[in-house]
Amino acid sequence: MPKEKNAKILSVDNLRHTEYYGMQETFDDLYARAKEGEYFTDLMGLILSRENILLAYRNIKANTGSNTPGTDKVTIRDIGKLSPENVVEKVRFIVQGSQHGYRPKPVRRKDIPKPYDPMATRPLGIPCMWDRLVQQCIKQVMEPICEAKFSDNSYGFRPNRSVEHAIQSAYKHMQRSNLHYVIEFDIKGFFDNVNHAKLIRQIWSMGIRDKHLIWNIKRILKAPIKLPDGTIQWPDRGTPQGGIISPLFANIVLNELDHWIESQWQRNPVIHKYSTKVNRSGSVDYGKGYRAMKTTNLKEMFIVRYADDFRIFCRTKGDAERAKIAITQWLSDRLKLEVSEAKTRIVNVKRRYSQFLGFKIRVHRKGQKQVVKSHMCDKALRNQNQKLTDQAKRIAKPAKGRKEYDEIRLFNSMVVGVQNYCGARNSPPDFGRFASDEWCAPKSCFLLSGTQPTISDPRLG
Repeated sequence: MPKEKNAKILSVDNLRHTEYYGMQETFDDLYARAKEGEYFTDLMGLILSRENILLAYRNIKANTGSNTPGTDKVTIRDIGKLSPENVVEKVRFIVQGSQHGYRPKPVRRKDIPKPYDPMATRPLGIPCMWDRLVQQCIKQVMEPICEAKFSDNSYGFRPNRSVEHAIQSAYKHMQRSNLHYVIEFDIKGFFDNVNHAKLIRQIWSMGIRDKHLIWNIKRILKAPIKLPDGTIQWPDRGTPQGGIISPLFANIVLNELDHWIESQWQRNPVIHKYSTKVNRSGSVDYGKGYRAMKTTNLKEMFIVRYADDFRIFCRTKGDAERAKIAITQWLSDRLKLEVSEAKTRIVNVKRRYSQFLGFKIRVHRKGQKQVVKSHMCDKALRNQNQKLTDQAKRIAKPAKGRKEYDEIRLFNSMVVGVQNYCGARNSPPDFGRFASDEWCAPKSCFLLSGTQPTISDPRLG
């Protein structure tokens, strides 16, 4: 898409995309109105506004997956050849110009290896590029409304939240709150088993009551799936992993779980009844409320969730066993989701490690306290080791169109990425295990002047 002329000289690289197109105030207003409990019955005008469509194009273009074509073989580069006006006109026609309404093209199904188990695969759904653009337009408007309703204990695929925040919350429960019984839940094929009718009701209950938008969401959910052998499936449940709007749908579905678990203890009315304000800033001391809760027979439990991966933290084994049964039944009855009994377990983190988001975490005694100790989990360690090994080999034989220098820089950036993600939470021996592998031999590892250090550099421990 040709660059737009702007009356003001703006440093685009230093501005968020939403500010560049003047949409941030609009999104902030949607969030504030949703917080006040307002219903939204006319969102399609905003979704199909020129600024929102161009913002959607810009956000998709920044994603490396934009070069992956769908069933129509179109990529973001093809759309980029059009003028902004043509892109806006095309999106509006796709959504409301046809006499049949919006009809997404078939989603391309591809099986890809799981990150930590290359022998296993998971299905990935790749929508066509124009359908991705439509999904991004819808997501941008729905997201601030949903954010106003989402739980603070949810961290996956949300603005200004990340894996690091989820891990930090888990540390807090284990070390500061002494919740040492962790329930590791695993939902069988979550994205493939989302109940469409339930999801629509949840969207409606969040205040999104634009019937035209709801109808378009139903079309997205019912988009046909083209399998690798060319056959077409028409889904009656699930939302494709790989769809731009799928993570938002996942958070909407499981938001009800978050709030139900919070109502059992963290947000129980007894907590607020016995809590008192302690200073002029209005901060509340929940200690008295929690002490009152402990005189009841209710289960003490807290949730930390990242997309469909969540952990429940309990104080006693009895609470954990009862919580496991209650949550399993609730998921089945309310969300029509099945828990994998083989992969769901209760872990005493004073004795064993609990795995969460690529880390294995436990507590050990240090003086009079129980302190968190964590490492990269074994599968993550093997996966990262294999990636670095493959990249080290590409230094000797660069890919077509690339030079040795390019492969070395990529190797260094991969190593620093591992260090930034895991290094602050793991002990040096984890990285020593990397350094013992053959790809760390002097002939294979390079430290370029002016670049970040490699894992074999002693500065990384």
